Amino acid sequence: MDTAETQPAQRWTRRKQARPGEILESALKVFAAKGFAGARMEDIAREAGVTKGTIYLYFENKEAVFKALVREAVGDTISQVSTDVSSFEGSARFLIRLVLTRLSQLLLESEKVVIPKIVIAESANFPWLAEFYRFEVIERGLGLLTSLVRRGIERKEFRDLPVQHVARLCIAPVLLAAIWRVTFSPIDPEPYDFNGLVGTHLDVLFRGLAPEGAAA
Repeated sequence: MDTAETQPAQRWTRRKQARPGEILESALKVFAAKGFAGARMEDIAREAGVTKGTIYLYFENKEAVFKALVREAVGDTISQVSTDVSSFEGSARFLIRLVLTRLSQLLLESEKVVIPKIVIAESANFPWLAEFYRFEVIERGLGLLTSLVRRGIERKEFRDLPVQHVARLCIAPVLLAAIWRVTFSPIDPEPYDFNGLVGTHLDVLFRGLAPEGAAA
């Protein structure tokens, strides 16, 4: 076949493969502006520059779009971090720092930070939002942190504390920073140093976990 004839087909194939990602990027903008309830498939299609029918080729409905967005935005990061952690036998302290730093980068440097706010704001009217986010993101993240805290206790890196509470304390300031960024940052008198917050949190966390008499 003539090369000139194959090039348009190749471009079309690449475009087709990239289209789900482009739709999700557009959906994020629409959900951020209108919330889940206010967003329509027509809005997403218009933002993406495609027809509504094109979106239905990839996603069954608006719920499917949102679920795919959560998986792509947060779930994939947790999966990648979990893989990195599983192949590394370093200290629990190092691994917890790695996990919280990666998650904080996602929530504090990406526009995907709006997703937790949407879930919190609309879960009363759409309970499945909270349920899906809880088991797709929160439980997986807590499970990872719980295993690392338990590892640290077993190896005497940390003092013996209830792991379920420590895991939640690990992630709580990161979630606070994410919510603050999308809710209060626009009216802050000056930009807040979120990375400084995460760094300070890690310092306080590890001092609190250190065994009696150990260097923090």
